[in-house]
Amino acid sequence: MAQAFVNSKIQPGKVAVFIKSTCPYCRKTQELLSQLPFKQGLLEFVDITATSNTSEIQDYLEQLTGARTVPRVFIGQECIGGCTDLVNMHERGELLTRLMQIGALQ
Repeated sequence: MAQAFVNSKIQPGKVAVFIKSTCPYCRKTQELLSQLPFKQGLLEFVDITATSNTSEIQDYLEQLTGARTVPRVFIGQECIGGCTDLVNMHERGELLTRLMQIGALQ
C-alpha cells in the first residue's frame, strides 16, 4: 500500500515533496518551491500525516532514498534529498536548471 502510494506520486516531469505538516524543514521547502513558476499540476506536496500509514510510507522512503526523514524531494523520479539539499541546489543555481530540464516551469 505505502509503496504503491509513493510510486504513484513520483512521476517524470513532476516534483513531488513528501512532508509532515508540523515539520519546520518541510515548511521551508514548501516556501522555497512555492515561489517558483511551476506549470499547473507539476508540483505536489504530499502530507504523509494525512494518511493512515505514515510510518510505512517513511519506511518505504528509506528503502528508496536511504533516509526516512521528511521532506523528501523528488524531481522527476530522482530524489535530490531534503531541505538542506534543496537549498544548496538552489543556491548553486542548479535547481532552476533541473526544473527546466524536466519541463516543470512556465
